[in-house]
Amino acid sequence: MTSARLPIDIAKLAAARRALDYVETGMKVGFGSGSTANWMIKCLAERVQNHNLQITAVATSMRSAQLAQELGINLVSLNDAKWLDVTIDGADEFDAELNLIKGGGGAHLREKIVAAASDRMIVIADAGKRVGTLGAFPLPVEVIPFGWQATKTLIEDALVGQDVLGQTVALRMAAEVPFVTDEGNYVLDLQLNRIGNARQLSFVLNQVPGVIENGFFVDVCDLAVVGYGDGRVEVADATGNVTQVAGYDFAPVENMFLEDVQ
Repeated sequence: MTSARLPIDIAKLAAARRALDYVETGMKVGFGSGSTANWMIKCLAERVQNHNLQITAVATSMRSAQLAQELGINLVSLNDAKWLDVTIDGADEFDAELNLIKGGGGAHLREKIVAAASDRMIVIADAGKRVGTLGAFPLPVEVIPFGWQATKTLIEDALVGQDVLGQTVALRMAAEVPFVTDEGNYVLDLQLNRIGNARQLSFVLNQVPGVIENGFFVDVCDLAVVGYGDGRVEVADATGNVTQVAGYDFAPVENMFLEDVQ
């Protein structure tokens, strides 16, 4: 079946394709989780299959690993790879300084470990993920299940006096049971609305007993590759410089990119 792509999918696909220009044969590549990262995995598989790109890859979630294996990408563990040349991942929000909120899919712990073990982290996103100030998207905080309610109370106490506009903390659910990460932990979602100092809040949250990691990525991302619904692409760095690069014309065709990647 041939079908036209939605503008949001064109934006994600354009960003994914452009980001792969930073990947060369022989590299060790980390990739993340979520719909935009899935576009990238499919684009990466296409280059491996059709352009003899030879890479070793590390996935940040079981779901991403399964997709990569199905598409024939050579996967290893981070322990085997030891260090990566580049990690390419999506984001739920990013600001002009390339501070990020990640973890909408609950994989931010692994994503942060993989990003930190890379020479460069590149974020791929549609233009709607760019914000003036972080906080509209709920901030995920991964916590151990033991005593999670006490951890929740401690987080609520820690938010008092922080530069945020909201202080709602909720356990993430999957239907009628708590959502469980790949590491077997729970996620508390913090609806903060506006976050004045992400670096400070990240530090405060990680001091709370029971907290494993939060969804802030501060001073981690090097480049953001931003796609638009008409196929245009921009590349932004952490200093605020934005470069417009050649876009793409995605005609409706029958191939791997028409599959559902939600």
